[in-house]
Amino acid sequence: MTKPIVVTGTDTGIGKTVFSSGLAGMLDGHYWKPVQSGLDEETDSEVVARLSGLPEGRVLPEAYRLKNPLSPHRSAELDGVTIEVDGLVPPVVPGPLVIESAGGLMVPLDRQTRFIDVFERWQLPVILCARTVLGTINHTLLSIEALRARSIPLIGIAFIGDEMADSQRTIADFGGVAELGRLPHLDPLNATTLRDAMAGFDLARITGDA
Repeated sequence: MTKPIVVTGTDTGIGKTVFSSGLAGMLDGHYWKPVQSGLDEETDSEVVARLSGLPEGRVLPEAYRLKNPLSPHRSAELDGVTIEVDGLVPPVVPGPLVIESAGGLMVPLDRQTRFIDVFERWQLPVILCARTVLGTINHTLLSIEALRARSIPLIGIAFIGDEMADSQRTIADFGGVAELGRLPHLDPLNATTLRDAMAGFDLARITGDA
């Protein structure tokens, strides 16, 4: 049985949903977003359904759908919902599963629990998405240290944005982590352009076949 892969990021809005779409399509797998905050615009699951090229039914229902585009803990409070963090268990599916977090590692699910706490319990391999813009070295190395402090397995870094070769190399060297590839900003962004861009990623390293 292929282990699920968790996709998280150094921040929110960095493009990890687009990367997750491309990864799920490249793996011909399934996709699951445990907690969706914000329902007024296209949700992350809807983005993945549109961009991944996966057959219908491969994008799994969220465990929680919260109305406001806020941190899950606050959005849940405003909706009068309690996120049962112990009940967040990856679905069992045939083949690969891509699990996308909301925001970064330290995003709270309730007043006691953050996503990184759930990842520590799962002990599933993680891909960390990072920007290439100024500030990424600090944010990414901090995120790597947080994962390592909890012995959460880290597959590597997926960079998103314009190439910044020195920053990318610096993160890989200081973090002692694999650089899996870089996803540029795509215009137009559609299933075809995303599939082509994902060809630059090291699939063998991602799946553990390298």
